Amino acid sequence: MRVHVLAGVSLLFLVAGCNQMPGTPKPDSEVPRPDSVTDFATLYNEYCAACHGKDGQNGAALDLANPLYQAWVDDATLRKIIAEGEPGTLMPAFGHEAGGLLADAQVDALVHGMRTAWQKPGTLNGQTPPPYQAAGQGDASRGQAVYQTACARCHEQPQTKITNSTFLALVNDQSLRTIIVVGRPDLSHPDWRSDIAGRPLTGDEVTDVVAWLASQRSQTPGQPYPQPSVR
Repeated sequence: MRVHVLAGVSLLFLVAGCNQMPGTPKPDSEVPRPDSVTDFATLYNEYCAACHGKDGQNGAALDLANPLYQAWVDDATLRKIIAEGEPGTLMPAFGHEAGGLLADAQVDALVHGMRTAWQKPGTLNGQTPPPYQAAGQGDASRGQAVYQTACARCHEQPQTKITNSTFLALVNDQSLRTIIVVGRPDLSHPDWRSDIAGRPLTGDEVTDVVAWLASQRSQTPGQPYPQPSVR
């Protein structure tokens, strides 16, 4: 009988103290829910750095640490891009409502973190860049002329040929406009104020260049495929 009582008491102690068993995490070391993480560095490294680069630059995608980009795009647009993605590009939607992994508070944390880290007062220095969105349809023939004056000197080289069908298949018109207006300083790509043309590009000229580049897209990028040989 005494043995059974001792066994029962030992079992109670074991059950009551199971949270303190070796290898059991203590309450203060519990892993937080993924959608509760709002630290900017953690979120950026997890969801953004692979494409946009460490510290927002030198990645395959847009240079987010470019102060000119941060001065040009407003909070609502930046948030929309993160939450809903950028159709026609490899930028996915991260917001819950669009099927992504991030809660609204996490999207807001990314926007706020980018502003805090990379937005610099006085970047525009009183200058007014072309608007974020085009006011209307561009003229491809005029755009070709602007391209030859302002862009061809660099982009006709094989390694930087922007009319490459594979490249154009991965970017939409807005992405092209963004690169032309704010540049890619991490890749030494100038912005709309470049002196290659002898003066800054106007908003209409940017729209026309984008229209011409868009006209160079292939409707079937990567095709035609080579026909198999018949034996």
